[in-house]
Amino acid sequence: MSASGPRKDFDFIPIPQRLRYDPKRPFPEFGIGRILLFAFACTFVVANLYYCQTLLFQFSEEFGVPYSESSRAVTFVHAGYAAGLFFIAPLGDLLRRRQLILGLIFCSTTLMLCLALVPAWNAFLALSFLAGTINVATQILIPLAADVVHPTRRFFFLSILISALVMGMLVARVLAGVIAEYADWRVVYYLAVGVQVIVLVVCYTTIPDYPAKNKGMGYWELIKSMVGFAVGEPLLIQACLVNFLASAGYSNFWTTLTFLLGGPPYNYSSLVIGLFGLVGIAGVCLTPLATLTIDKLHPWYGSVLGTILYACFQGLLVAAAGLHFASILLAIIGIVVFCRVLQVSLQMSVFSISTAATTRLNALLLLSFFLGQVMGSSVGSRVFLENGWRAGAGLSLGWTGLGFLLLLIRGPHCERKTWFGYEGGFSVRKYDKQEDQTADEKDSTENA
Repeated sequence: MSASGPRKDFDFIPIPQRLRYDPKRPFPEFGIGRILLFAFACTFVVANLYYCQTLLFQFSEEFGVPYSESSRAVTFVHAGYAAGLFFIAPLGDLLRRRQLILGLIFCSTTLMLCLALVPAWNAFLALSFLAGTINVATQILIPLAADVVHPTRRFFFLSILISALVMGMLVARVLAGVIAEYADWRVVYYLAVGVQVIVLVVCYTTIPDYPAKNKGMGYWELIKSMVGFAVGEPLLIQACLVNFLASAGYSNFWTTLTFLLGGPPYNYSSLVIGLFGLVGIAGVCLTPLATLTIDKLHPWYGSVLGTILYACFQGLLVAAAGLHFASILLAIIGIVVFCRVLQVSLQMSVFSISTAATTRLNALLLLSFFLGQVMGSSVGSRVFLENGWRAGAGLSLGWTGLGFLLLLIRGPHCERKTWFGYEGGFSVRKYDKQEDQTADEKDSTENA
């Protein structure tokens, strides 16, 4: 029989009695209240990655660097996050997840305070990379929720948590823009520290202390299994490449939007630029309605449809972003909604590869997303500053077009190890296919 869990976090902080693991007293199922608290935590942990996007002008003035250099803050924090996804997030399969989440949030809080105090630009960039690396608590919290919620409520609860991630991107822009208009930009990071303390308290009082999942597995075994998935699964590779290109366009759009709105012909203040995030929040609220259609379609068709509509709104930017204010508003809503539709469809496809490895598959898919953001923020900023808004928007459209071509090389019903072709037909609706449980268990063993 499994032994009871520890009574203290980190050997000195008492765990609330109701959250201690006891094999004789299973934890109750998660309800909507706890999921909403987790969503709050996800929103403001993810926000740490995006405060800097609205503060590029302030960084340029404070540290005496050109705009092209200030955009490197976005690149560094996203590069750090990508590293954290690969090297830190997998620890959720090895360690007690409650303790790991609390430790990561505490470290993140400390680094945000350092960012508020740092006096030099190079030090700010280095700390941004570290802050991004350590800011992966959400990618341990969400798989934890997926593991323990009731199967009939899993899709609904996970859609709330995933929407919270997108909300965090946009809330960060709004808060940073409003604060920077009336106060020093460092106040944004002081606020982030305060919010992280609240998040830490929320997680401390709500996350049960489930035992580690794979006590016998070594860290490098886990990393090796992720490498095996990354090079040997055609569907995963296709999804990651498409996700990489889509997220590059998404990051390019939000990063260069600051330059577009802050320069002619608009010349908006940081306050107004930040408030454009409210339009994106409206798009997030519409996203669950759009993703309802995906549940009726095969995920491949959801990906194709999402890519086409995503490209349409990027085309609107190419045509009129620097000419008509309304085109930007429409594009924000469309890009937020249909980029997310595409990503949810890709996620559904990837999870079908192996039910025994969804956490690692999710980490790899998210890694491709943030590597794409690194490319989008760095390359997109350079193209925009050197060639103007139309070239910047055209770059995003080109990336999406390439992603569409990658989707077409492999059809919806191919066998797992098929790289190219359309075997299995073109059925639009999802269908359930009974899989060999023994084969799935063998796969999980080989990739453990």
